[in-house]
Amino acid sequence: MVGITRSEQGLAHDRELASVTALGLMSGTSLDGIDAAVIRTDGERVEELGPALTVPYDGAFRERLRDVLKDVADDRIPAVSRELTLLHAEAVRRLLGLAGWSASRVDVIGFHGHTVFHRPEDGTTRQIGDGALLARETGLPVVVDFRGQDMALGGQGAPLAPLYHAALAASLEKPVAVLNIGRVANVTWIGRGGEILAFDTGPGNALIDDWTRTTIGQGMDQGGRLAASGRVDERCLNRLLEHAYFLERPPKSLDRDDFRSDLLDHLSPADGAATLVAFTAGAVVAALEFLPERPRRWLVCGGGRHNPALMRALKQYLETPVESVEAVGWQGDALEAQAFGFLAVRSLRGLPLSLPTTTGVAAATTGGTLHLPSAK
Repeated sequence: MVGITRSEQGLAHDRELASVTALGLMSGTSLDGIDAAVIRTDGERVEELGPALTVPYDGAFRERLRDVLKDVADDRIPAVSRELTLLHAEAVRRLLGLAGWSASRVDVIGFHGHTVFHRPEDGTTRQIGDGALLARETGLPVVVDFRGQDMALGGQGAPLAPLYHAALAASLEKPVAVLNIGRVANVTWIGRGGEILAFDTGPGNALIDDWTRTTIGQGMDQGGRLAASGRVDERCLNRLLEHAYFLERPPKSLDRDDFRSDLLDHLSPADGAATLVAFTAGAVVAALEFLPERPRRWLVCGGGRHNPALMRALKQYLETPVESVEAVGWQGDALEAQAFGFLAVRSLRGLPLSLPTTTGVAAATTGGTLHLPSAK
């Protein structure tokens, strides 16, 4: 196994580094749990996709995590951060056990943590999770803080997966668009010459999930059945699409609570769900105005690809082939975790994590902080 060159200061800058094995970890804003995935990469090319799994949060921890969102001064954050980190360490152990691997087969962990606050217009973001603790618990080097340097230099700090999307799409016909539908949706457009443009398109699953939680007491619209049984309220949809965000030129990014569904309060649960599905799809259509060339196909990752009603709406509105990323052999449920493994290797090599065309940062910018393991 090829090891990673490491400097005493933390980040290594060996641009001759061969491919290494990275384990990426992602706790998304859906609060579902931890995605863990292994890739082999040199930070520029993806050589191999390895094992992956999702470890769901139990309901009690999910509520503790939800309770500290948005309040950066909440005195419960340190305890929740520690618990979150220990759960990530357990996810690492479970993934290694699933693969039948010892920890020595992994060179580095990319640990995103969990975003509790993201306000790019104020230059502020916060992800909880303790990289030093994770390094001690796993006995492995851990890279954290992927957003801080970008935001310090004027970037939005998001989205961060575009360079990984471009690496995965190296052999695909272009232009191609990768649409990630999590709680917020973002697009990575990759041009014929490898040019990249990325930005948040608008709401993803957040409003739909919140709507089903408050109207029918379910955390999500399972199988898109509620939306499929309803009708789009065109008046409400048009008002939602009048939001000023859709007129802003990219790069641009959002917080999951930047949109609200108050306008739909008079609708039935089914009609509200249908309208919010149309809103997510309509926001993607609005993004077409900013793309240099219309994509030949859209590849969808994130939880939204599991919603048949949303996938149908995207196909109808975009009038272009729309497919789940599995159609090209990618692992949709593991993709974000893989991206942070990829970015961890780029960080170690001193390669950019973000570009002016992905986050609006002034120049291509690296980042990340490396924690080395030590005795517990």
